[in-house]
Amino acid sequence: MNFKKHIIFTFSLCIVAVFFLNVSAQRESKKPKLVVGITVDQMRYDYLTRFSEKYSENGFKRLLSEGFSFENNYLNYIPTNTGPGHASIHTGTTPSVHGIINNFWYDRASDAANYCVYDASCQPVGSGNKLDISSPYQLLANTISDANRIQTNLKGKTISIALKDRAAVLSGGKKANAAYWFRGQELGHWISSSYYMEVLPAWVRAFNESPLVSSYMRTWEPLYPLETYTESDADENTYERGFRGKETATFPYDLKELASENNNFELLKATPFGNSLTFDFAAAALIGEKLGKGPATDFLLISLSSTDYIGHNFGVSSKEVEDAYLRLDKDLAEFLNRLDQHIGKGTYTLFLTSDHGASENAHFLHEQDIKAEYFKEASFKIEVKDAVFERYGSTEIIENISNDQIYLNKEWIAAANLDVATVEQQIKEYVLSVPFIKTAVTRTEINSNHLTGELEQLLANGMHPIRSGDIFYALEPRVVVYSEQGSDHGSGYDYDTHTPLLFYGFGIRQGATKTKSFTIDIVPTIAEILQIVPPETTTGSSLKEVIASPLNNR
Repeated sequence: MNFKKHIIFTFSLCIVAVFFLNVSAQRESKKPKLVVGITVDQMRYDYLTRFSEKYSENGFKRLLSEGFSFENNYLNYIPTNTGPGHASIHTGTTPSVHGIINNFWYDRASDAANYCVYDASCQPVGSGNKLDISSPYQLLANTISDANRIQTNLKGKTISIALKDRAAVLSGGKKANAAYWFRGQELGHWISSSYYMEVLPAWVRAFNESPLVSSYMRTWEPLYPLETYTESDADENTYERGFRGKETATFPYDLKELASENNNFELLKATPFGNSLTFDFAAAALIGEKLGKGPATDFLLISLSSTDYIGHNFGVSSKEVEDAYLRLDKDLAEFLNRLDQHIGKGTYTLFLTSDHGASENAHFLHEQDIKAEYFKEASFKIEVKDAVFERYGSTEIIENISNDQIYLNKEWIAAANLDVATVEQQIKEYVLSVPFIKTAVTRTEINSNHLTGELEQLLANGMHPIRSGDIFYALEPRVVVYSEQGSDHGSGYDYDTHTPLLFYGFGIRQGATKTKSFTIDIVPTIAEILQIVPPETTTGSSLKEVIASPLNNR
């Protein structure tokens, strides 16, 4: 080969190499650098619309105008609570599969209550509190970030953050690099457990040592003039709990003054500053963990818990809830800007949803001439046991009643030569005779798939074959088991199941749809955008209409 031909041949090889490098780069660019999952605890769908006139253009409205909104998104199981919610969002399946049937549930083996993220094999990291021994050990399904970690050969990171340990742990799944939650009380630090690490990283220790947390112990007053909060009820009323040390549940709230009677830094959780602090910590994680800068897609999972604490305390129609969402909108706008600066606009995929909604306070509804009731659960348990004793001559047939479930003592039933299905049916018939109970189903009915109503199917989706009871009941609409102040959740009605679902960023079309979707559809949708296989237990379906071309043309 002469010199000229050698030069031409070498040049050609360079062109081919550049071509394949470009093709490889283009293929890589078909994946986002970072997936950001935001769960707003206790966010009803109507909070998007109720306060929309006061939202800025750069928070929720930015996601709505530049992203894609599923306006009829629902949870498809009962109970609608924090643990099941976060597990369902991130595994893409229901409690019947992932096993997180509630925040707490009765454990037959130990004959005691079990916390959904309790793990006695762990040690607290960053905290001396013996309660901080949490892990995803009890989660029986993999999350979307687990799938990403496994399929990128552990190159993609997962960092999960929330004020609540169960929210952080169940979002991050089994393969998370770290899950962090906030220990209030006297500490006021972000902490973790030995499941993830032996010591807190330097960036976390630096954050904890900074004066930022203490700076939020200030006065909570309305972001805007209180008289403009026309979407909520009067500031002073009889159905808000408020804080110890303050006679009325009314603005302003001097947190420094109230701290000593409200467990010190724990007080932050029940104010909008808890969400601000969570976003601050998430922004620190972006930098400290170099998220979005590695060879594979990373996950940053954020749960904003303060809206739940505030809702429980003050109620759906309170001015405190309205202020919390107006401040959240402002925090969201700032965080989106941080993502743009650190990751790059258009290079990250974000979804925002909620783990459940909330019901209106019954006293508030009474004032509006709407029927609502409080269900006396303690009395119900006594009545059921009395009825069982009258029929069977013993209460030992009942092992436990909790979480709207009745656990039967199968050994006692067998020893008495009774048929389990018959006993279930007989007790179910009594339960249906109790005022304020809408429906009930038995384990046998669920297993035989003999269900006709939507509410009954939601109960079935919440039943795990090992962890759940034997008879399941649902209360009438607007009937709650809660204190007479504040709001609660847990039912299968729209006010608890209808939640926002917004997608934004890389791979996402602009638009909205009224087509019904389910929270469990998030996981297969993100998997399709990432071009990975979703967790094998996923039961949701990919939301094709949200995925932008050319991804949806593959």
